[in-house]
Amino acid sequence: MPFGEQPAYLRVADDLRQQIADGTLPPHARLPSQASIRATYGVSDTVALEARKVLMAEGLVEGRSGSGTYVRERPRPRRISRSGYRTLGRSSPFRQEQADERVHGTYEAQSERGEATREVAKRLRLESGEPVMCTRYVFRTGGEPVMLSTSWEPLRLTGRSPVMLPEEGPLAGRGVVERMAAIDLIVDNVTEDVGARPALAAEARVLGGVAGHPVLVVARTFRAGCLPVETADIVIPADRFRVSYHLPVR
Repeated sequence: MPFGEQPAYLRVADDLRQQIADGTLPPHARLPSQASIRATYGVSDTVALEARKVLMAEGLVEGRSGSGTYVRERPRPRRISRSGYRTLGRSSPFRQEQADERVHGTYEAQSERGEATREVAKRLRLESGEPVMCTRYVFRTGGEPVMLSTSWEPLRLTGRSPVMLPEEGPLAGRGVVERMAAIDLIVDNVTEDVGARPALAAEARVLGGVAGHPVLVVARTFRAGCLPVETADIVIPADRFRVSYHLPVR
């Protein structure tokens, strides 16, 4: 194959992608069948199948059992705001992260004791297997699931204290900063690493997407000085939302 020349299945996928982009194949339209692609582009069944797989992996089309493959409706991305002006405030993480939404936000949370995995232990500067409080959240806006979050707090810091359970006790739902202040840990900095990966099946089931479609993952860690007091993975559907940062200039 000459340098720079695309494989046949990518050329077919490019043409079908362009038809989706310009509306020739509008949302909910049925994608041409494998036999039709083969005849139109003069390619083999294998090439036609691989082209369809590319479009499915990109989230442009979806298969419907016993019916065929259809163009997905592409939602207009909405914004989830994360602001340096609010991150160390007193409100709960959900109120901070949804501050710019104009519809009612709710969340569900469930906490349980667990052991730090190697990755969580590294982020919290613990030994692998040390006890942590793990809290899983499902955030909804207007009833629609928009975000998942799993947080871990070292029980060596919060165990046997009034703030051991983030969503129970006298400071339930008040956020990491205020809860940690109650046990004399002054949170003064936070880091966030943003990446992307395919959605896990369990995540897609809750968020209403398709396993394998991209999600944004914000790995957040709150610290009191150099001491990590909480770390969390925040998972956001990449095709429906964008993460917007508003940071102060010092």
